[in-house]
Amino acid sequence: MNRIPVRRALISVSDKTGLAELGHRLHAAGVEIVSSGGTAGALRDAGVPVRPITDVTGSPEMLGGRVKTLHPTVHGGILADLGNGEHVADLETRRIEPIQLVVVNLYPFEATVAGDATPAEAIEQIDIGGPAMIRAAAKNHAWVAVVVSPDRYDEVASAVEAGGTTGDLRADLAREAFFLTAAYDAAIVNWFERDGADRLVLPMEKVSGLRYGENPHQPAAVYTSVGGEGWWLRAEQVQGKEMSFNNYADAEAAWRLVDDLPPGSAVILKHMNACGAATGDSAAEAFGKAWECDPLSAFGGVVGLNQPLDGDTAAVVAPRFVEVVVAPAITDEARELLGRKKNLRILVAPPPSDDDLDVRGIDGGLLVQKRDAVAAAPDEWDAQGRAPTPAEIDDLALAWVVAAHAKSNAIVLVRDGAAIGIGAGDQSRVGAAERALAKAGDRAAGSVCASDGFFPFRDGIDVLAAAGVTAVVEPGGSVRDDEVVDAAAEAGMAIMFTHRRHFRH
Repeated sequence: MNRIPVRRALISVSDKTGLAELGHRLHAAGVEIVSSGGTAGALRDAGVPVRPITDVTGSPEMLGGRVKTLHPTVHGGILADLGNGEHVADLETRRIEPIQLVVVNLYPFEATVAGDATPAEAIEQIDIGGPAMIRAAAKNHAWVAVVVSPDRYDEVASAVEAGGTTGDLRADLAREAFFLTAAYDAAIVNWFERDGADRLVLPMEKVSGLRYGENPHQPAAVYTSVGGEGWWLRAEQVQGKEMSFNNYADAEAAWRLVDDLPPGSAVILKHMNACGAATGDSAAEAFGKAWECDPLSAFGGVVGLNQPLDGDTAAVVAPRFVEVVVAPAITDEARELLGRKKNLRILVAPPPSDDDLDVRGIDGGLLVQKRDAVAAAPDEWDAQGRAPTPAEIDDLALAWVVAAHAKSNAIVLVRDGAAIGIGAGDQSRVGAAERALAKAGDRAAGSVCASDGFFPFRDGIDVLAAAGVTAVVEPGGSVRDDEVVDAAAEAGMAIMFTHRRHFRH
C-alpha cells in the first residue's frame, strides 16, 4: 500500500471549485498549506490558514507573477526522492521541507483562445509554473501525490484523513496529471498551428470500453477529444442494451444526415448508408415513408428523427426490428410503448457539434480534412435546359442531401418527399444507378435523381430516363457534360448542376 502521510501541501489553482472544502479538510488533518496569489486569497477568505509561497522561497514574485513557484525551494521539496540519502542531505543542507501533496490546475488557455482573445492575451494564458510543478510531482509520485482536478478532491482528502495517500492512488493521479499537461501542450501547439496545421496533436480520452469492434475478434473502445462536445457524449440513453462500435458509427451517420434534412424528416441507416429517408407532416409519417424505401435493408437499421419521438411514431416503430433510435426528445407515451422492447437503444440527443475535423486512419498515419458541409441550395444550382418544377426541386433537394451522406458512388431516387431507391458504394456511377433503380422498381417512374459526383458518360442518364426519372441534380464538371445534358434533353429530363461534389469514401 505504501501509505505516505501528508504534512505539507502546495495549492495553486485557477479553477477554485471545491477549494474551500479541500482547504478546511486538509487543515483539520494537520496539513500545512502553502499557496500564493488568488488561491491563497480564496483560502484565507474561507478561513483556511495559508503560508505564503514567498515565506518558503524567500523571494518575492516577479515579472507580474510569471515567476513565483519556479524556485529550488519549491521544486526541491517536490522532486526529492526521500529514499535517496543524497537527496535527503541536500534538503537538510538547504533547509528545504518536503512536500507530499501538490494541488494545481492550469491557466484557462483553451477557454481563452475559444473566445476573441488577441495573440498577446492568449500567450499570457500559457501556464509555465503550473505544468512544471505538475510534472515534477507526477515524476516523483513515489513520494508525492499530485491532484489536477477538483473531481479528485474528496478522494484525496479522505486518503489524507485516513493516514496518507497510497502508492496506487499516487500512480493513478500521476497518470492523470501527465495526460493533463500533454493535452494542455497540445492545445497550445494547435493554436500556434491554427493557420497552417503542419503539426497536429490530438489528445484523446477513453470514455468507455466496448464489447468488441466491427467484428467480435476486434478489441475496441470509444474515445473523445479533450474538451470535445460530441452529441453522443451529451445524449441520454433512455433504454436498451449498451451501445456497440457499429451502433455508434451508424448513429453518428444517421444523426448527421437527419440534421441536414428539413424539419419533419426521418432516416434509416445500415452500415453508415441510408436505406430510407423521407419528410412528412409528422415523425410517424416520415418514418413510414422512409421504411418503405427498402424494407429488407431497413430491418435491424438505425433510425434518426429530427423531431420528437412521440406516441404515434413509437406505434409504427414498435412492430419493426430496429437497433437504435436517435431523436431530439421523447414523450412519456413513446417511452411507455417502446419500453417493452428492452433491447432497443433509444438516444435523446442534442444536435451534432460544429467540430469540423474529419480524421481517418491509414497505416502509420492519419488523413485529415475539414468535414464536408452539406446543404441543399437549389437557388444556386444551374438548370441545363428545362427548368425543374417546384415539386421536382423539393425532391431534388432531399435527394441531394441523402446522396451527399451516402458512400460513393451514390445515386438516390426520390419521389413525393421520400427516397425510393438508393445505390451506394458502387464502383461505377451507372452501376449505382442500376442498383437504385432495382430497389425502386416501378416506383422509379416520376421520381427524381441525385448523383454525388458527375456523370462521366451519358449511359447513366440513359438508364435513368428509360425508367421514367424526370429530373437529375449532379455536380457537373465532366469533359462530357454536353453529351450528358443532350441525353437529358432528348428524354425531356430536367438536369441541374450544383458545381459542388460530395464524395464520401
